[in-house]
Amino acid sequence: MGIKEFDVFVIGTGTAGKIVAKDCVAEGLKVAIADNREFGGTCSNRGCDPKKVLMGLTEILDRAGKMKAKGITKMPEVSWKDLMAYKKTFTNAIPAATEKDLQELGIEMYHQSPRFLDKNTLSVEGKTIKAKKIIIATGNKPMPLKIPGGEHALISDDFLELPELPQSMVFIGAGYIGMEFAHVAARMGVKVTMIDFSPRALSNFDEDMVAHLQNASEAIGIEFIFNAEVSGIEKLRKNYRVNAKQKGSHIRIKAEMVFNTAGRIPSIDELDLEKGEVTSSSEGISVNENLQNAGNKSVYACGDVAASDGLPLTPLSSKEGKVVSANLLNKNYKKDSHYPPQPSVVFTLPNLASVGLSEEEAKKNYKVRVENKLVPEWFNAKRINENIYAYKTLVDTKTGKILGAHLVGPEASEIINLFAMAIYAGLDCEDVQKMIFGYPTWGNDIQGML
Repeated sequence: MGIKEFDVFVIGTGTAGKIVAKDCVAEGLKVAIADNREFGGTCSNRGCDPKKVLMGLTEILDRAGKMKAKGITKMPEVSWKDLMAYKKTFTNAIPAATEKDLQELGIEMYHQSPRFLDKNTLSVEGKTIKAKKIIIATGNKPMPLKIPGGEHALISDDFLELPELPQSMVFIGAGYIGMEFAHVAARMGVKVTMIDFSPRALSNFDEDMVAHLQNASEAIGIEFIFNAEVSGIEKLRKNYRVNAKQKGSHIRIKAEMVFNTAGRIPSIDELDLEKGEVTSSSEGISVNENLQNAGNKSVYACGDVAASDGLPLTPLSSKEGKVVSANLLNKNYKKDSHYPPQPSVVFTLPNLASVGLSEEEAKKNYKVRVENKLVPEWFNAKRINENIYAYKTLVDTKTGKILGAHLVGPEASEIINLFAMAIYAGLDCEDVQKMIFGYPTWGNDIQGML
């Protein structure tokens, strides 16, 4: 069988990969795309979207619980089985719909992870492929637990497919994935324990804001064990036992299920990058500001797998896909990966959200006015009986410009977008104060936060 040739070969069918493939085929290039999993990528199949569907029910439970004896007389009855069936109405059609879309555009599809044979040659499904440009958009995957019994730990994919909930769970890793699923499970009646080697949860967020979220988490029954190094997982007759060391003491925790939420790593180990002279690091595929690889100029990377300055978030993947397309097609779209303010959200209840600089970062380079308050007495929190509503804003005292915002609250995931817009537009506090917002809305609260 002869060698097949393409102008562009994309590895990965998530947001970033699909954008590049569609942009290139629209310009008349011969394009192929490959994925070793169901087409459509992590976010829509087994990440952000289905996770948020599950959270929709827990939002109702949380709200009902806070309004008990204030209009709610009886908590809603819930069915995990029905919730999972509802979730599947969002996810089941995605792979087939994605393939149909790509096929109609004339993009050739492969269902395997390609391997590099040389700088412009790949092997996939037993075929040899030549490509002028190769785009790596394979995303991230769970970091393996390299401990005895690590194979017993489930991952986030498994949580999203659970036919029923157990009575108890342990999450190894208190990052955003672990925290979000822990909140879902705990509100559905599961006894949840979180264990982490760090001294606190969510180390990428400011500590004082995380403390508010930890208080809210403990209030719904989540137990935290920090500064603990997990040494192994044992399979018992019915349960599993997680063994850990904490300050010289041995800890043993039993649960029906154990989840590995210790973090994610670039999904690149199946690509044989060395043969393609593709440089990489523990952060992913090495790229310059044009998202081009230094070792192999025929290779670009975008999305979570790229070792760029972009956060591993779906909106950033979209922008990086457009940057790669612009470079491949010599389009006028911005061709470098300079990023606007990047909001980051943990979809627990309450939400934790931030944008811009942390307090530590801001104080290194600016004279900063810090406003940091817990405000459950503000109307929007008080009307729904929410006792965790907090904010921290960082303002340059010289210019009045907003440097960063950090929020904990029921609608922090929405309010943070207003701060992102203000920072991007270069608005100062006076500009924001002059605006008129709908009242009483959560968005209107940003004026009180500045």
